[in-house]
Amino acid sequence: MTTNLLAAFGGFLLGLIFFGGLWLTVKRGLASPRPALLFLSSSLLRTAIVISGFLFISAGDAGRLLLAVGGFVAAKALSVALGRRNGASENLDKKEKACI
Repeated sequence: MTTNLLAAFGGFLLGLIFFGGLWLTVKRGLASPRPALLFLSSSLLRTAIVISGFLFISAGDAGRLLLAVGGFVAAKALSVALGRRNGASENLDKKEKACI
């Protein structure tokens, strides 16, 4: 039971790292002289951290991996909710809002 809770919490932390890093990248990328390099390196680093974290958390157990992925998805839902609450969708046009 404790292991399952830690797996879900670990996935949630991985999600916070991934989506927090994405938020920082977008924020800094707008003013960067080389945004493509920033976005590529950030994407590779964030992905490597998350994959390594999933491998560490699961330790070969599919159940723990599913719990970690569930925690990751919960962090994504939280980041989307916070983004909407902070008015991030106000800058989108009607076509982009329809896709969300």
